[in-house]
Amino acid sequence: MKASEELATNLQAVLVDMIELHLQGKQAHWNVVGKNFRDLHLQLDEIIDDARIFADELAERMRALRAVPDGRSVAVANGTSLPPFPAGLVDTRDTVTHVVAMLDAVVKTMRDVHDQVDEEDPTTADILHGFIAKLEQYAWMVDAENISATASVVTPEDSNMEPTR
Repeated sequence: MKASEELATNLQAVLVDMIELHLQGKQAHWNVVGKNFRDLHLQLDEIIDDARIFADELAERMRALRAVPDGRSVAVANGTSLPPFPAGLVDTRDTVTHVVAMLDAVVKTMRDVHDQVDEEDPTTADILHGFIAKLEQYAWMVDAENISATASVVTPEDSNMEPTR
């Protein structure tokens, strides 16, 4: 099968976002500071590793469809939909907010092109499904750092209640 121009364009949009996710993820990884630094620093490594793997898998799928992936810095800079990551040292809370926005942006790009991709090539749409599932999981896990609990555990000792047996 040879990809149509529309399919190639849609996959290129996903590719540049995935490459940008990797690059900005590294920027965040190097410059995050603050509470829970180490946990977020390590979690970013997981996201970065998967973004690189996903970009490579997508680019190779594009080549299998005889489309030409463009991962040059100029193509990434001109084509990405990700919000820019700030320069300098960034607090963990702000890093979480930015990383979730980046993950959401990549997923949005994939969801925006999904139906057109699926219509022409369900196999590639299946690949996108896997990427979406993993990136949404990462977004949930990273975002949990900034979410407040809605319940608390009260032990009988804390509440002066009689323990139940």
